[in-house]
Amino acid sequence: MPSLESLLLPAVLFFALGFIARVIRSDLRFPPDLAKVLSIYLLMAIGLHGGYELAKSDMVVAFHSIVWALVLGFVLPIIGYLSLVATRKVNPMDAAAISAHYGSVSAGTFLTAIAYLDNIGVTYETYPLIMLAVMESPAIIVGLLLAAKARRSQALSDVTPSSVGAPADSAPENGFGSLLRDALTNGSVVILIGSMIIGAISTPSGMSKLFPFIDDIFMGVLCLFLFEMGMVAARRIGDFKKVGLVLAAFGIVMPLVGGVAGAFIGHSMLGFSVGGATLVAVLAASASYIAVPPAMRLAVPEANPSYYLTLSLGITFPFNVLIGIPLYHSLVKMMAAA
Repeated sequence: MPSLESLLLPAVLFFALGFIARVIRSDLRFPPDLAKVLSIYLLMAIGLHGGYELAKSDMVVAFHSIVWALVLGFVLPIIGYLSLVATRKVNPMDAAAISAHYGSVSAGTFLTAIAYLDNIGVTYETYPLIMLAVMESPAIIVGLLLAAKARRSQALSDVTPSSVGAPADSAPENGFGSLLRDALTNGSVVILIGSMIIGAISTPSGMSKLFPFIDDIFMGVLCLFLFEMGMVAARRIGDFKKVGLVLAAFGIVMPLVGGVAGAFIGHSMLGFSVGGATLVAVLAASASYIAVPPAMRLAVPEANPSYYLTLSLGITFPFNVLIGIPLYHSLVKMMAAA
């Protein structure tokens, strides 16, 4: 169960306020591009801060963090896909699109976890920031591969004698190459990795002048971001009936699976502190709602957007913010005490 302290965190309270504002049909609205601006700032701030700390960190540990980030980014979508297909209630295209979201990461959830740890005075390593940057693209790539496999299987089942020899696969393969490039050059990945590189190679004196920008106003911007996300989540939760109980259960069970895997990797494989391992668990438990949805909408038009958007933003995100983060923290503390 979440602690009262985690629920009274200002960022979480603003998320709840945004949710309530939408539920009561308040006329409050955010400017259309403000959420995008806030997202860019948050990614830039954590990238700069992470790069600055990375320059002072152990490169061997950083390398191991990247390796395990790739493992999580590639394996979790496959677990999600197989689980969804096994229910026999989700078609392969929907399963591919949904699973990509759960192998990727939610920067908003990660930032909320940082705020939670700061609020209770728990220190943490900066290596999870590197993992945050790395885990975005692998899940998109896996989602595209799974969708391509499902599309190819469907094409083979629909093949007719007159269609034998036709270049049926040429267009999907050409499109896949373009989409793969888009996945690797996604805007959120570019700004996060680019900012991290800048933070790592900048002089300490130059970075010190940026600290008011990346530290002092950070929590205020996060509150604004989560306030807007609360309104969006409330709007998506209205699609609950379309998703169904099976998918709704997946939106809660899959984060728990990822959270346990992340906690184990952070604590046992990487040897992080309780705070650092908690952040790894949060990364593995989160579901993307910024980078992956547009990629899947373009790459897998056969999939139903209301499914993966409702799951990632309407179910998994609030679950992690309100319950998951303190739960993963407690799990890591138990592992450390064992």
